Amino acid sequence: MDKEKLNNEKLNKDLFVPAKKDEAKREEIRRPSLSYWQDAWIRLRKNKGAIFGIALLIIVGILSLVGPHLNENDAYQQDLGHSRMPPRVPVLENISWLQLDGTKSDEFQAATVEEAEQKALLRFSIDDLEYVEFELVDDGTGSEPATVVGHFDVYAEQDMDEIYYWFGTDTLGRDIFTRVWTGTQVSLLIAFVAAALDMIIGVAYGGISAYYGGRVDNVMQRFIEILIGIPNLVVVILMIMILEPGVISIIIALTITGWTGMARIVRGQVLKLKNQEFILASRTLGSSNTRILSKHLIPNTLGMIIINTMFTIPAAIFFEAFLSFIGLGLQSPEASLGTLINDGFKSLQTNPHIMIFPAIVISLIMIGFNILADGLRDALDPKMRK
Repeated sequence: MDKEKLNNEKLNKDLFVPAKKDEAKREEIRRPSLSYWQDAWIRLRKNKGAIFGIALLIIVGILSLVGPHLNENDAYQQDLGHSRMPPRVPVLENISWLQLDGTKSDEFQAATVEEAEQKALLRFSIDDLEYVEFELVDDGTGSEPATVVGHFDVYAEQDMDEIYYWFGTDTLGRDIFTRVWTGTQVSLLIAFVAAALDMIIGVAYGGISAYYGGRVDNVMQRFIEILIGIPNLVVVILMIMILEPGVISIIIALTITGWTGMARIVRGQVLKLKNQEFILASRTLGSSNTRILSKHLIPNTLGMIIINTMFTIPAAIFFEAFLSFIGLGLQSPEASLGTLINDGFKSLQTNPHIMIFPAIVISLIMIGFNILADGLRDALDPKMRK
């Protein structure tokens, strides 16, 4: 201790010079003044994943609006003569690895090459091999059987060289491209309306419950616990049995129990905020309960509301697709992503393109909303501000 004191005494006093006071810089703003939303947008822009999600959703949204009008095919027009046509896209048909050239390909094995080619006749349901191009994999000279890959040009066989079905056709000859984007419109409509209703009901219910507290809160929360205790699928099935299957019945079924999660989140946020100083000040100045809820409490929970809504939308899309897939949602010939996946699942092994394209679209929507919600969660959290 004495040694340290001695070292301090030996320090040159000239090293300790008071800092110069600059009155002009005292009021200088070192950082630009930003509102909460401006700061959140700046942080959101720096999140590459969130920007990718926004771009992805914009592209899917635009295609859902203009896609059904990009060709002359109707989403509900049936043509059994064009049944199960494979995808064929102009220009892209020349890129072999994309397999968008309107051909069906399969591998055939038999004792000899000739027998393998005869199997192709049965597989493609044709009388001759004029429109089939074979690629020899193994001629069967070894211990393994002969293996050939057959590429069947369906469009040439049906004299449809000038016709293009970008996503192919289904078992009834309906254009899958038009049906996919029509179904995307329906699925997004159901999801957005259901999410909006969940948000409105949940925010109002949770805010009132938490703000008034006491007996009001106890009664309202017991009601939520009853709803949560009932399996969601059971409630949905009962509602669809009462109402006719359709868009309205699915929205009502999704809304009955979907708002409870939002209500509990808002309740927790309001309970945390309602006794803070700015709320007490507003109450002291004579603000009504309605004004305090609408002008102070709900705006301060808006970040959590937006984030939860962004997660609710893909969950609603997936649940609608699930209902349609098991036959409880929209009924054929109505188009939604769920009904299209259900139709494609029935012929997955023979015509996988019927299921692949709607499955890709619903996957892109789910990915876009989820990574956007993750980005919003980081951008709207004040603790993440640097």
